[in-house]
Amino acid sequence: MRQTDLREFRQYCAHPQRIAWAVAEAHGQRSICPLGWHMDTSMSPPMMAISVAPERFTHELIVTSGEFVLAWPGEDLAAATLFCGTRRGDAVDKFAELGLTPVRGRHVSAPLVAECLANLECRVAGQLTSGDHTIFIGEILDVWLHENPQRLLCSIGREAGYDFLLERGAYRFGVITR
Repeated sequence: MRQTDLREFRQYCAHPQRIAWAVAEAHGQRSICPLGWHMDTSMSPPMMAISVAPERFTHELIVTSGEFVLAWPGEDLAAATLFCGTRRGDAVDKFAELGLTPVRGRHVSAPLVAECLANLECRVAGQLTSGDHTIFIGEILDVWLHENPQRLLCSIGREAGYDFLLERGAYRFGVITR
């Protein structure tokens, strides 16, 4: 074993990283924020945590509304994921620009995304400032699955084992080879 730096560690251990979208709505505005940082935190009640930078418009909407949808894009949404991650939701309606279909859920005001493979309706059960991000813990209130599943979108490295889809700057997307 040898000592190294965080950059090398991340190159070696950080991929694949499943991508999810935090979708939030408040005061008649909505936004989509792609995330790599999310995890299960409880089975009973079912909860997941997401990490969002305070500079993101979606962060403001989650704080204001106290809820969000966690949507899981498939391989066909790689370009949409890049678009959503590089545009501010207070400057552009990402649903309209991308032709995405908002669907009303049963428990939260934030829309589900019809084109995503899964959508989780979440109510914020807690939050914690963690350095330059906020961790939101969402209690899962309802789960929706697409009727025609495909492979989940991932942030990938350059090693073997992935079908490459899209790369721009620091962003590299693909799916795990089956």
